[in-house]
Amino acid sequence: MKVTRTTLLVGALCALLAGGTPSVAAVSADEAQKLKTTLTPLGGEKAGNADGSIPAWDGGYTTPIPGFENGGRRGDPFAAEKPLFSITPKNMDQYADKLTDGVKGMLQKYPDSFRVDVYPTHRTAAAPQWVYDNTFKNATRAAMDGDIPQGCYGGIPFPIPQSGAEVLWNHQLHWRGTDWLFDEQAFLLTADGKRVMTVDAVGDQQMPYYFEDGSLEKWNGEYWMIRLINSGPPIRAGEGIVGRNHVDADKTQAWVYLTGQRRVRKLPNPCCDTPTPAAAGVAGFDDLEVWTGRIDRFDWKILGKKEMYIPYNGNKLNVPTSVDAVIDPHHVNPDYFRWELHRVWVVEATLREGNRHQAPKGMYYFDEDTWNGVLADRWDASGRLWKTLWTLPIVMPDLPATSNTAFGYYDLVSGTAWISNFYNEKERHYVIQPRYPDRVFTGDALAGRGVR
Repeated sequence: MKVTRTTLLVGALCALLAGGTPSVAAVSADEAQKLKTTLTPLGGEKAGNADGSIPAWDGGYTTPIPGFENGGRRGDPFAAEKPLFSITPKNMDQYADKLTDGVKGMLQKYPDSFRVDVYPTHRTAAAPQWVYDNTFKNATRAAMDGDIPQGCYGGIPFPIPQSGAEVLWNHQLHWRGTDWLFDEQAFLLTADGKRVMTVDAVGDQQMPYYFEDGSLEKWNGEYWMIRLINSGPPIRAGEGIVGRNHVDADKTQAWVYLTGQRRVRKLPNPCCDTPTPAAAGVAGFDDLEVWTGRIDRFDWKILGKKEMYIPYNGNKLNVPTSVDAVIDPHHVNPDYFRWELHRVWVVEATLREGNRHQAPKGMYYFDEDTWNGVLADRWDASGRLWKTLWTLPIVMPDLPATSNTAFGYYDLVSGTAWISNFYNEKERHYVIQPRYPDRVFTGDALAGRGVR
């Protein structure tokens, strides 16, 4: 069918009359050509900044890390580098325009232990050529149908975003491989400085959206699968959860196996600020990786692009073999947490009328090169800055990719924290796997893994 301006206007009017949000059109072919000139293949600005503190993108980091073999520990390719400077409560005003409210809040709350060590910036983002090719196709064929992305597959859906919702979907559909396994631990940090393990588990994950032999026509909308089987702490040993995330959130499914009940139950509401069993109930589903899941409770507004100090290239965190080295009483040990200057998309979230959420306002920061959500701040119903969330992308040239591993949040009101995906005491970190059978990510398979 030939699409005319009249067709688009009629479609928009029908959507409004139906109570929905009209589709947002993809960019023009001329605009998409920027992905082959001034923009990187995934949509970042190819050029560096004016003073050179952000270099130009030159293809990303694809050099193998010495000694790495799939299934083992990745080293730190920048281990020889020292911080350029550190930001502390004493000098934070000098850098305030490049710090989020949450980072400034942490500096003020923990003045004797929290700091931001800023290292040289490396634009390591990379992906296979077929992901670049699909991203280019998506630029002119993908569009938002209300809150659901349509017409995208196998690449960043909106490399030249026109709305905040598109940026959110770029984050959720960013390149991180197709199938992988990890062994991880997660911890609650109490207000009085105690560390309590909440998860010790094996995780299997898959992104059907990125099957190289798939296509837009074959894809059914399921984009991220996860199975998490707990071996600890002892009270949770044997528990498990399986999730199948769909771009149409009403079709997302999740199941949980509870050892006390010895049966698998389907979760009625695996979304939003509902506590997730994957975190022993101390984090909501959308606390995971800065944001995970349905976006339709909020309006999302792009506030622009800024140069900010963000977590990046954080392989250093995974080098020590004990969590004692990398976790302080109230936050991750700054000695092992790398920050760099990068450009980020800033997106404001405002609760839609008629909806509810524990945090009715949020500010989210997405790296321009990878689309990883790296930082976020959330305010509670009384207007207090409540949670500051983070992820730490690491360099994985074997994929190639720069994607998040460790993540968590700090509660600036209660003084607690929850931090997840710590690999330090595990030999297997982020293991690239052959294609998992689809049956792995089902309730029936979860029942078969029950051990007590």
